[in-house]
Amino acid sequence: MSYRVLHYINQFFAGIGGEEKADISPEIRDGLVGPGQALNPALNGEAEIIKTFICGDNYFANNIDAVCAQVVALVKEAKIDALIAGPAFNAGRYGTACGAVCAAVAKECNIPVITALYPENPGVDLYRKLIPIVESSDSARGMGKAVPAMASVILKFLKKEELCKSDHSCLMEKGIRINMFYDENGAERAVAMLVKKLKGEEFTTEYKMPVFDRVEPRPAVKDMSKATIAIVTSGGIVPKGNPDHIAASSAQNYGEYDFANVKDLLQNEYITAHGGYDQTYANEDPDRVLPVDVLRDIEKEGKIGKLHNKFYTTVGNGTAVANALAFGKEIGQKLRDANVQAVILTST
Repeated sequence: MSYRVLHYINQFFAGIGGEEKADISPEIRDGLVGPGQALNPALNGEAEIIKTFICGDNYFANNIDAVCAQVVALVKEAKIDALIAGPAFNAGRYGTACGAVCAAVAKECNIPVITALYPENPGVDLYRKLIPIVESSDSARGMGKAVPAMASVILKFLKKEELCKSDHSCLMEKGIRINMFYDENGAERAVAMLVKKLKGEEFTTEYKMPVFDRVEPRPAVKDMSKATIAIVTSGGIVPKGNPDHIAASSAQNYGEYDFANVKDLLQNEYITAHGGYDQTYANEDPDRVLPVDVLRDIEKEGKIGKLHNKFYTTVGNGTAVANALAFGKEIGQKLRDANVQAVILTST
């Protein structure tokens, strides 16, 4: 028996285009498209991709429920046995879409699903407790490793076979706690692990410790009345029309805008590109997110030396940590080059 598989991919992996085509509406094609060419042979003839569902990343981000409903309807109509989404690697909007469609199909259709994401993809934290996710590299260079892993896991699910050790090792932990019973109490087990660690022996921790990013605070500005202050926001405030096409979620870029002669962010001149929250109040008065009006008053009063003539903006909603770090480094260097002494960072 050959199982019937639906494959979900975005506009880039379908060969339609990049960011300029991210708004395309859903399209359904028969057979294999893009990475399906590698995925189908990995299914070893036991399953076959019969349909490919293609959707632009921006379109999905703005129509999540509607697109998920379309995928669910197609699964039912085409009598699909399993859904494979991606792999999406570290593409934030794409990873979120893969997680969302998998979660919707698993819930509504009760069939096996799988996707592959980089650990820092925002789709991981959003959906890891709901669906199985294969750990992938951060880019399509890891396609050769992600595809066989996805194929192996989905075939095991379809055949109702137990996952082997290699399958478990490639899947991300779901972070779900369950009760366990041991003969030794916690203190005894902890000491035993510590002794093994001190001896250099192998041991397995019962709870993986989180790794926190520590940022050392900078010294206070000595004289604010002579300082150049910049404003940066993850609240998505942009000139009307969003000229740099910053996405509503899972941002891939940031904007840099000159506002040297702007004293107030007017409603008909600035908007927010940020999704995931009610934009009404931000669009009514963009200064609520990016307080240019107040800072101009403070500048006029001499409480700060001057307001830097450019502001930087992106969207924090679902944006990958790796992208946020890259944005921060680039923006930080530009501000240092401009001899800025302090930055006010706002959010939503």
